[in-house]
Amino acid sequence: MEEQSEEQLISRLFDLENGGQAAQRAELTGERFVSLIQDPDSGRAYVFQHGLDETEGAEVPPNTEFWEYPTLDEAQRSYAQLLEEDRQAGELVELDSEEGIGDSETGGAEVRDRYSASDEDPLIEGDDAMGEATDKID
Repeated sequence: MEEQSEEQLISRLFDLENGGQAAQRAELTGERFVSLIQDPDSGRAYVFQHGLDETEGAEVPPNTEFWEYPTLDEAQRSYAQLLEEDRQAGELVELDSEEGIGDSETGGAEVRDRYSASDEDPLIEGDDAMGEATDKID
């Protein structure tokens, strides 16, 4: 298997995290996150720490770091130790955070609910509005 550059690996970790592949993820102060990720292709495990990706993948966020481990067990121990250090430093905001995941992907229409096109929808005019005067030009 071909060895990846650091930038390629970071991109892969973002893809896995945004795809819901992080086994664990926590939010830290300053809009930073730390995740435990196992790459299903290589079997390698990672502890991945980063800020929000506000450039949609164009640039690596500042202070992005990752640590690579041969097994998920080793990565889990490191992840737990890092979280404990962050907790003691007062930097742990939330465990199991989904904040910021997939924020760079925006596409498609917003779905309100399955009844959004019903007669009760305030944006849809009912039969009683048909006879009212409008600003339409006939």
